[in-house]
Amino acid sequence: MNSSSALPSPADWQQPSRLLRHSDEASYWPGPTDLSLAAAYQRQLEVRALRVARGEQPRGFKIGFTNRGIWSRYQVFAPIWGSIYDSTLVFCAGEGTLDLGGTMEPRIEPEAVVCLRSAPPQDLSIQALFESIEWVAPGIEIVQSHQPDWRFASASDPVADGGLHARLLVGPRIPVRALAADGAALEKLLSEAQVELVKDGRGIDSGTGAAVLDGPLHALLHFVRELRSCPGAPALQAGDVVTTGTWTDAWPVAAGESWEARFSSPLSRLAVRFR
Repeated sequence: MNSSSALPSPADWQQPSRLLRHSDEASYWPGPTDLSLAAAYQRQLEVRALRVARGEQPRGFKIGFTNRGIWSRYQVFAPIWGSIYDSTLVFCAGEGTLDLGGTMEPRIEPEAVVCLRSAPPQDLSIQALFESIEWVAPGIEIVQSHQPDWRFASASDPVADGGLHARLLVGPRIPVRALAADGAALEKLLSEAQVELVKDGRGIDSGTGAAVLDGPLHALLHFVRELRSCPGAPALQAGDVVTTGTWTDAWPVAAGESWEARFSSPLSRLAVRFR
């Protein structure tokens, strides 16, 4: 029997339990998905249900590929989303540690993170989102890929792969009403903010809040609409944490390294050590 005939069929390995097993065992998928984008989101939600059934609690969502500057690198040309869990979320006062154990080809992404004080209303706008947000914070998300070398056949691959989410470190939380009087003012602050990504004291990359669909609140607005259009997707609720997308490219990381995301005001420096 040749090696290709020994591979499991897509109908077999793309089952939710098998996808979750690849995540748990930190193993590559046998190939790209053969799913439509809509089917990939349904598969992601089925994996989410399995994680909840075994005791993991959803804590919010990540938005990925909001940075148009990296679309061509990964051959994904629109934002995607995935779930965040209590098992993947860590809070800190400005310096934290993340365990990379069990992740596949982990990469770092600096971004703005928000937490909802209430579910956004049906009539969406930047101002309506502002009124729904409790706080904003600097964040470092660790993303991963179960496709070798981060090569995707289509957006269905990262969608079915949980939106590529692996870990999230959240730094000092700032009440949005201490920063701005309305949504337009907050979006201006965040879109004009900058970040320098530093590894072991050496600058690696830099970016700005405007890189994510022109600003983090615009990214959040896009996400809320997309989530509501997805059949079976959970509704946003008070207390949900939402990442809004990386301000730089995603850079490979490894255990033993120390990184910093040096955000300008209104966010603050966030440092992480990987183990």
